[in-house]
Amino acid sequence: MGSLVAPPGLVSIDRLHSARDVAAELGLDLVVATPGSDLRYLCGYSAHAMERLTALAVPARGEPFLVVPRLEAPMVGASPAGALGLQVVAWDETDDAFDLLAREVSLRLGRAPARVAVGNRTWAEHALGVQRALPGATLELAAPVVDRLRTVKNAAEIEELAAAGAAIDRVHARMAGILRVGRTEAEVGADIAAAILEEGHVGVDFTIVGSGPNGASPHHDVSDRVIGAGDVVVVDIGGETATGYRSDCTRTYAVGEQPGAEVLEWYGVLQEAQAAASAAVRPGVPAQEIDAVARRVITDAGWGEYFIHRTGHGIGLDTHEAPYIVEGNQTALVPGMAFSVEPGIYLPGRCGARIEDIVVCTENGVRTLNGGPRELVVLPG
Repeated sequence: MGSLVAPPGLVSIDRLHSARDVAAELGLDLVVATPGSDLRYLCGYSAHAMERLTALAVPARGEPFLVVPRLEAPMVGASPAGALGLQVVAWDETDDAFDLLAREVSLRLGRAPARVAVGNRTWAEHALGVQRALPGATLELAAPVVDRLRTVKNAAEIEELAAAGAAIDRVHARMAGILRVGRTEAEVGADIAAAILEEGHVGVDFTIVGSGPNGASPHHDVSDRVIGAGDVVVVDIGGETATGYRSDCTRTYAVGEQPGAEVLEWYGVLQEAQAAASAAVRPGVPAQEIDAVARRVITDAGWGEYFIHRTGHGIGLDTHEAPYIVEGNQTALVPGMAFSVEPGIYLPGRCGARIEDIVVCTENGVRTLNGGPRELVVLPG
């Protein structure tokens, strides 16, 4: 559930106080974070989601506190949260945990809260339990508070993402020994999953092995399809590190023989689009402009209808988080924002390709956290 000591810069009481300040600025009386990445981000406690309530309460006034089942209270002390000096409100099996939370919050505020924000991925039974215990409160989402903090990574977080990126690069570097003619996607995926753990992750988030026509489905998983000579194969893989930060990197391979001229032509367009979009990253640029840069290159070359998803997503303690690199997102990039740049071209019934790197907006432009070749790599059969 987490070690006692977190790397410096990943967990501090300052995060909780920043969340409290943002909540007050937005007119919120209370932010409630239940098990998931928001809870881990704010206080370092990686709790298991279950029917028993575990909740971090951040009132707009006073100190935050943790409500936990008594049988799990020792786990808080054994996590990075144990070093923060948080009050732990432990509840017994016959207690109403939501009423305990409501009473503690009212004591800090001097009144019942009127506006309460819960995490976007809070279980419905917990959100409704909070609402029941605070019947006069309006319930809303906590994203405006937590995303403002999580979207901009500090130096320690960026180095965690860089370590995750290097680990997943090492998995891609092993692909010649894994991705071969005659193997099924499922067999390849199982070996990739093992390599993800061997190369420094503690968990496997996903292994996409899309060979031949399956490569035209961006979120294809694996199947029993046997990889044939000349197949173009999309390999999109990612995992979780010990600190909870994620990797996500896509490379596209040809197996056994060089693909035809048309594939090489549109893959070259894709490579140009990915490079141009990455190069466009700098402070002040709207997130949607990074998407537009990639899309213009692909559209101008005549392949626009085959680029069917956004160009990227933020990454941190979740593989997909803000900021989203998509048309309509006018959020200006600032140093510390980390996200994917992953345009793709997908030809239904034939094949597809995607190139994905994790990048960080810096004061001077962009830092790319993935290495390895971005050209179409031809592996021996």
